[in-house]
Amino acid sequence: MKKMYVVGGVLALVLAVAVVVAAQQDKAKRPSPPAQATWDLGGGKAVTVDYASPRAKGRKIYGELVPFGQVWRTGANEATTMVTPVDLTIGGTAVPAGSYTIFTVPNKDKWTLVISKKTGEWGTDYPGQANDLARVDMKVSALPSPVENFTIAFEKAGNGANLNVDWETTRASVMVSKK
Repeated sequence: MKKMYVVGGVLALVLAVAVVVAAQQDKAKRPSPPAQATWDLGGGKAVTVDYASPRAKGRKIYGELVPFGQVWRTGANEATTMVTPVDLTIGGTAVPAGSYTIFTVPNKDKWTLVISKKTGEWGTDYPGQANDLARVDMKVSALPSPVENFTIAFEKAGNGANLNVDWETTRASVMVSKK
């Protein structure tokens, strides 16, 4: 009789793990679905930012859900990543071609973009300043209307693009250009 309970328990555990794994693999069904920002550089090259897009759902975002003055994963689920096939200048700072993890430090009047050389983190696991390639100031402005879905986008500007982070009523932006 004990053997049947053990076998039944093991089967239930295996089924539960399989359901969790399947749910995690279907990222489109997550409450914060995957999204991507792309800056087309021409010639088949593009800078891409992969992130998960949480929803505001009536919550107060900045200063509450996302505390001011603390490193934030800049999205949800897996850490936000940026891949660039070319050397860039971001907010006046040189960023070599490569793969990076993006974090931010939001504040009411100024944000900091954190470009980490360490990749593969899950969620809020900031690897520390020793792994930072750079910390770059971002300009903060008010959006004309609230944004429900957290969004990262590139917007053409001069010879480059602004990297915009929009959510709630806040936009944080930084200029990006090819080096």
